[in-house]
Amino acid sequence: MNGIYYYLIAFAIIWILALVLRDKLSDHGFEINFPIIMWKTQRLRGLISRISNFSPTFWRWFMNVGIVVAFGAMIFITWTLVSSLPSVFETPSVSIIIPGVEMPGSSIYVPLGYGLISLATVLIVHEFSHGIQAIGEKISIKSIGLLLFAIIPGAFVEPDEDELKDAKRTSKLRVYAAGSIANISLAIIAIILVSMFSAAIPIYFEENGIQIDRIVSDSPSDGVLKEGMVLEAIDDYQISNSTDYMSVVSSYSPGDNVTVKTDQGTYMITLDKNPSNESRGFFGIQAAKHFELVNDSLGPIPWILFELVKLFQWIFVLNLGIGLFNLLPLKPLDGGHMLETLLEYKLPEKIVKPIVNALSVVMAMIIVFSILAGFF
Repeated sequence: MNGIYYYLIAFAIIWILALVLRDKLSDHGFEINFPIIMWKTQRLRGLISRISNFSPTFWRWFMNVGIVVAFGAMIFITWTLVSSLPSVFETPSVSIIIPGVEMPGSSIYVPLGYGLISLATVLIVHEFSHGIQAIGEKISIKSIGLLLFAIIPGAFVEPDEDELKDAKRTSKLRVYAAGSIANISLAIIAIILVSMFSAAIPIYFEENGIQIDRIVSDSPSDGVLKEGMVLEAIDDYQISNSTDYMSVVSSYSPGDNVTVKTDQGTYMITLDKNPSNESRGFFGIQAAKHFELVNDSLGPIPWILFELVKLFQWIFVLNLGIGLFNLLPLKPLDGGHMLETLLEYKLPEKIVKPIVNALSVVMAMIIVFSILAGFF
């Protein structure tokens, strides 16, 4: 069954229970008004305050640098999105990512377990950082909680809107930038950990061939090859490492009949068109290096290195991607609020509002167009 159906079933159950138990849940901080379910609490405000008060000077200066980084990232991600339009039907720059689900038009498949953990880090770090910075700017936090918009989960820290509106512009910028800068910072930490764990792998393992990591649904390999198989040869070409593999698979065209030899048997596959380049053949497999333990006496513990590498790779990818996306000059994203606050330094509100609103509409249209281009 396609992973999307599991999500739909789960969300259907959540909504049925929420509507049936609406009165009882309302006594525990839930607000249920279709299409939104919100759970609010004040329990974590003390924790956020303690983190903020641990070193107010550090948070302030860290986010002063963060403001500069955020505007630089805003320019970069906006330029990347706009410049990708000429090739949007070949390689869409924006796509919906759901852990465990293959989305049309997306070349990225996020594994369910790693994806859910990584998304949790995105939400927690992002929203806590908004709260930490708000407390540091003497802006009260009214509530903290989780929400579900139809089938889209999220989290929030709700600052006092009146206090935020009356705060200095530099304070507003620090609060708005905090979430994405925290995500980008976590991404940097994650990629450093990936490098450290990856460097430790050759100590315990030696590379021995290429292993099938995932089979793409409805591809030529679907129903023929299986995950976990070790590739030994493609036609008459021996596969001993990743260089051999990449060199061989890139040499085929759509319609080619290929013999694939694995450690579990030999199979025939007729290649399809590659979604990213229709002139190249498409196997429909994602492969990874196959490793063998150098010393069996070490037991299963060294294998944890591979799991840690994968986990922190996805923490890096999702925190960086979502953190940058949130800096687009588009309201209600943080980037839109930052741009509006910056323009108010020199321009009156009656001019700033139309500029930001118009830019938000344009950016939203580009995003929707890119997503739809991926589907079609």
